Amino acid sequence: MVMGPTHAMSGAAVWLAGCWAAGHWWDYHPDPVQLGVGAAVCAGAALLPDLDLSGRVTANKGGAIVAHTFGVVSLFLAECVEKISLGVYKLTRMRRDPQRHNGHRTLTHTWLFNVGLGFGVGELCTRFGKWAVIGVLFFMFALAIRGLLHTWAKKRGWVITTLCALAAAFSAYALLPTGRGYPVIGVAIAAGGIVHTFGDMITKEGCPVIWPLPTGRRTWREFGVPDAVAVKVGGGVERRLLLPVFVLVALVAGVAVLAPGFLHHLADSALG
Repeated sequence: MVMGPTHAMSGAAVWLAGCWAAGHWWDYHPDPVQLGVGAAVCAGAALLPDLDLSGRVTANKGGAIVAHTFGVVSLFLAECVEKISLGVYKLTRMRRDPQRHNGHRTLTHTWLFNVGLGFGVGELCTRFGKWAVIGVLFFMFALAIRGLLHTWAKKRGWVITTLCALAAAFSAYALLPTGRGYPVIGVAIAAGGIVHTFGDMITKEGCPVIWPLPTGRRTWREFGVPDAVAVKVGGGVERRLLLPVFVLVALVAGVAVLAPGFLHHLADSALG
């Protein structure tokens, strides 16, 4: 799997770039709070699919980065997600799908799951309002902190991460506009999960993104790039190219949305 920080930063970068594109072509102009909340939610959601990678719960070891967000609680959640994913795999596999002993890169790594999750969360927030929104923001902010500030969060531990996410969730809710519904939260979650699958598709394992559509008597066919050009997890391409590019895209897109005149000024200065 691609490293957690790369996944999280790719989610933030895609959201910020998407907001710039939406403003340029569709007149969508989020304020700084909405932009930051969307980027954080998308960053957290870009880690969410790896909740299907469980570790040793009682020993608090193993599993994906995201599984350690809330200590043994999130490790237990990851164990449940992994078992459910494996169960869905076994129930829906076809003859040419291989036998599996774990559920990693199955259900949560499909486009149907991530779109459905985003839609469901958006409906939940719209229907139940304040406490649903705060709960979702708290969970997604915690994942974002664990991914974007991985070294800091690992050193401080899950309690500090939890407290920071809780404070950020209440603060964000207080600053967000009320009475408009919150479909954008669901969109950010769906986008982040789909971005995650593309990140995994550039590695050797690929992702079964079009499940449950069958291809060649398989419902769980992994799609990805050829092995010859696949990215090595934690290798030089990821650390020295992909992660810096995502950081740069996030910075430039964020400035382009919040201060478009500044970029025009820089361009004019460079040309002049």
